[in-house]
Amino acid sequence: MNSEPMLLATPSGAGLELRPEGPWIAANVSKLEALSQSVRADVHRSKTVTLDMAGVSELDTLGAWLLEKLSRRAASPGRSAEMVGIADNFRGLMDEVRRVNRHNPLPAPVPNPILDRLHDLGKSTVDAREDIAIFLQMLGALFMSLIGILRRPRSLRLTSLVYQLYRIGWQAIPIVMLITFLIGAIIAQQGFFHFRRFGAESYTVDMVGILVLRELGVLIVAIMVAGRSGSAYTAELGSMKMREEIDALSTMGLDPVDVLILPRVAALVIALPILAFIGAIAALYGGGLVAQFYGDMGPAIYIARLHEAISVTHFEVGILKAPFMALVIGIVACSEGLRVKGSAESLGRQTTTSVVKSIFLVIVLDGLFAIFFASIGM
Repeated sequence: MNSEPMLLATPSGAGLELRPEGPWIAANVSKLEALSQSVRADVHRSKTVTLDMAGVSELDTLGAWLLEKLSRRAASPGRSAEMVGIADNFRGLMDEVRRVNRHNPLPAPVPNPILDRLHDLGKSTVDAREDIAIFLQMLGALFMSLIGILRRPRSLRLTSLVYQLYRIGWQAIPIVMLITFLIGAIIAQQGFFHFRRFGAESYTVDMVGILVLRELGVLIVAIMVAGRSGSAYTAELGSMKMREEIDALSTMGLDPVDVLILPRVAALVIALPILAFIGAIAALYGGGLVAQFYGDMGPAIYIARLHEAISVTHFEVGILKAPFMALVIGIVACSEGLRVKGSAESLGRQTTTSVVKSIFLVIVLDGLFAIFFASIGM
């Protein structure tokens, strides 16, 4: 057995046979590199190269990599290379080295649409369970904070509450009145246009009054508040989370729920019924203007018809929904804000998620209330 490494090159027509022998290990690195360089020109001139490793007595990672480099150099486009005679105890090492720096990715597996749908369904179920848990956790934290305020009324942050009422209540009145005014006018115009075919223009007033007071008035206002104030809450708390201001409050011994979340949610619960009332009045006024100029119905007739069509019950049904919708919007907005990570992308994603979830839950809650009030005869 050779004690020194050797590399024999035997030309065979357009081919070349290389026979490494002896110990191809790191201790002989200088000799091995010289041997590899000596046959490089012969390898480039040959169309086929056969690397017979039967004579290799010792092999480590360095030697295996030099042999693999020879093989790859010989296997350039238009030429071929083959390794033969690899001993069983060297085969695993050569297989590992052969996979190094290979840029040919394995073919992607063919997706199974049924498994993909099941995976998406399972992931959605897990995410929904997590969202419900976070919602209930925030609801419980608000309840405990409210109990603490009832025990110690002086702990209520009245300045923060009034400021939030000014932001989400007073400043929102112009846009709420404008949108609800237009909604009422559009409903009335469509009612007169279609009911006129049947000579039932007067029933347009019934439709406007009942829809605005029971359903659309509070629903439209809640959706506007979710998009305007809910997104602002999420962005504010998310920015504070990114700047570690919420952690600083906890370090100072202050509860973030008492300081940041409760005043915002309480302001929403107080402001949304007021905005819903103002929005309902604006929508009825918009319907009255359309009734006068498009339906040839004077204000006195319009108001008299409203008296006949609606009752206090319709108004109660709409206003009773508002605090619950406000509570849902506030909890979702604040909880999504606290879930923001340390990047602007996360802030934008959670703000969008907050608005979408709030609007979805508000519509679902409105449907549940409609079924409930219908079952008790309201």
